[in-house]
Amino acid sequence: MAALPTVTLQSQYYKDSNQILIGFKYNEALIKLVRTLPNAVWSKTLKSWHIKNSPEHLKLIFSVFKDHAFVDAKLLFSKPAVKPKTFPEKRQRQLSQDNKNLLNAFFKYLKGKRYGESTVNTYCFFMAEFIDFNNQKAIHFLNNRDVELFIETVFIKRNYSVSTQRQFISALKLFIVFCPDTQINDLELTRPKKSTILPSVLSQEETINLLRCTKNLKHRAILALLYSAGLRISELLNLRVENILIHRKQIFIKNAKGRKDRYATLADSFLPLLQNYLMTYTPSVYFVEGKKGSMYSASSVRKFLAKSCQEANIKTTVTPHTLRHSYATHLLENGVGIRHIQELLGHSKPETTMIYTHVARKDLINIKSPLDHALEQLLESQKGDQKALLSRNI
Repeated sequence: MAALPTVTLQSQYYKDSNQILIGFKYNEALIKLVRTLPNAVWSKTLKSWHIKNSPEHLKLIFSVFKDHAFVDAKLLFSKPAVKPKTFPEKRQRQLSQDNKNLLNAFFKYLKGKRYGESTVNTYCFFMAEFIDFNNQKAIHFLNNRDVELFIETVFIKRNYSVSTQRQFISALKLFIVFCPDTQINDLELTRPKKSTILPSVLSQEETINLLRCTKNLKHRAILALLYSAGLRISELLNLRVENILIHRKQIFIKNAKGRKDRYATLADSFLPLLQNYLMTYTPSVYFVEGKKGSMYSASSVRKFLAKSCQEANIKTTVTPHTLRHSYATHLLENGVGIRHIQELLGHSKPETTMIYTHVARKDLINIKSPLDHALEQLLESQKGDQKALLSRNI
């Protein structure tokens, strides 16, 4: 007699109620049986049949599948459904119409000053939060202590970084120029000292291994271009096919950060992969496109990059910008000058590029630790006796 198929039951919260998931391998006979259950529904999201969890429904399931399948309910009883956490609704700002009008005018003021879209949105966000925090106080009464209280209460509570706090002070300095009626003293507004955080960098071997482990052609082309040209993720997503100048082995990066145009070089080793990618996917507008020719998303890049890092057994956290950091560091280690790297990266100030000198310090890396010297001298005094190892008794 043939063994009966197995039907597995487990519980899960779905659509605000406890459900019994009814799982089994594709079987026409079992599908006909499960359809006889009242209110049993197939869910594309859960990829399973489900019915409301109740003693009556459970008895009915056992009755329907009796003599047709073995019902395994271990998971149903051992792992009860856990109700997902409900998060409070996002707090709405309590802004008066006058304050809304003021913020809209500030938005237009920043646009008129030709600040980038990201900067405008960030500065307006901070000022809206600041004004909302002090919504019981008229704008012209705001002073430096109100700024301090906002930072102490909001920034510390939300665990904002030092660089974010510096952005808020920059936004505030512009706001009090735009709206001079406040009692905030510009001279007393100081930005906290910037943290010196060294960039995370992959070795050249790790980078090649990362590309090898990225099997998808589109994904490999994206990662290879990010690293080989040192692009920002926004530059890659906005890169148009027409700006890839294969005959000149260059990429024209238009209107990048700080509204600057620049050229980046195309690596010779990347050209065959590029040709293969362009012929296979035939992008029409952007170098990399989503559905129906839309712009690809940064979250998609981060998602498959994390998967490739897992495949390559890279333990450190790697983001698209890590590949840009790696590009700059490897250039420096290969003898390219800071001035040229600054041009290739599109940095306005050489100080920004100088951070990579702290990572690529061959002169420091080659310095021997005094521990190594001490052990070498001990070995010489023992005439080559190999007992002087830290893993053993010296």
